[in-house]
Amino acid sequence: MKPEKEYLEHLAAGCFMIQRSTSTGEYVFYPRVAAPGSGVTDLTWVAPSGFGTVYSTTVIRHRPPTPHYNLALIDLQEGPRMMARVVGMAPEAVKIGQRVKARVQLPAEASAELPMVVFEPI
Repeated sequence: MKPEKEYLEHLAAGCFMIQRSTSTGEYVFYPRVAAPGSGVTDLTWVAPSGFGTVYSTTVIRHRPPTPHYNLALIDLQEGPRMMARVVGMAPEAVKIGQRVKARVQLPAEASAELPMVVFEPI
């Protein structure tokens, strides 16, 4: 099974999972068949702590009625950096260095959206 498809299946089940090399202990995100840099292919799925720190942030602005939202790069406690939304606060209030916690956001029924990882302030 392709790593991205497996990642999305974990999300659909409500689980945030990332990959980790069994030989080097290196954590990997975005899902792939080999770790960047080392090229090792012994990647297994593990549940991360879910804790992270905002590395960068921006606000995506739309015309009404579509609401503005935040888009951030999050440094996971395990090392990898990922792009996600920070929710639970005004998009403009998200700050670099802010500590956040991940959760899986499932789409509404009959939606064409995919499940995704979002972060909330802690």
